[in-house]
Amino acid sequence: MNKISTAFNGKKALVCYLMAGDPNLEVSAELILTVQEAGADLVEIGIPFSDPIAEGEVIEAASERALGGGANLENVFKMVESIKDKMRIPVVFMTYLNPVFVYGYERFFTRCKDIGVSGVIIPDLPYEEQQEAKEYAAKFDIDIITLVAPTSKKRIAKIAKDAEGFIYLVSSMGVTGVRDLIETDLAAMVADIREVTDTSVAVGFGISTSEQAKACAEISDGAIVGSAIVRLIAEHGEDAKRAVYEYVRELKRAVGN
Repeated sequence: MNKISTAFNGKKALVCYLMAGDPNLEVSAELILTVQEAGADLVEIGIPFSDPIAEGEVIEAASERALGGGANLENVFKMVESIKDKMRIPVVFMTYLNPVFVYGYERFFTRCKDIGVSGVIIPDLPYEEQQEAKEYAAKFDIDIITLVAPTSKKRIAKIAKDAEGFIYLVSSMGVTGVRDLIETDLAAMVADIREVTDTSVAVGFGISTSEQAKACAEISDGAIVGSAIVRLIAEHGEDAKRAVYEYVRELKRAVGN
């Protein structure tokens, strides 16, 4: 059994996103452990990339800061490896196809396995082209996490049926970022997914308040929060641990145990 399932086992999951290397690699490692201690059930670690097409300005800026500080792919692997023995919750990478392809599928997924990464999200890898990556990932018991977006309506059944680990349900059109209002009929999308799979569903993109996290968790299996955490790190820099801890604790209380 892949470790990802433990994040959703008998509870609503809180998934927290952080950009590797922001504000620097050392503090980034500490912040990953901080969100774990604050109650996160799964941590999603962004690999900085020069053209993050799915990201809004908050995470794009974090990626630029990380790259400027020397957070290349190899250094991100080493950073995650340094805390491997302290991690009790599943770790998932969020990356783009170019870094994986250039590094080499087999080499990339071998390293993921070695450092304890259980899944990988590749937003610019279309569903129809996932199989090549899945073949390599499966050799190392690593899940390729599927995204289902509001534009996926006619393909939800097909996409969800082949999902691994958990399904990342995109709450809104556009890129990542804080939103005041989420208008998508998420309950209907979750119902469509439930008809074809029992794979857990977590809602992300735009969730920033406890109320939003609670509402999304009530209709799915969990909530994903990213930009709001990254924004706190941008505000507090190397002193962000306390603010991040308190914010994640608040979110976890809202999502439930």
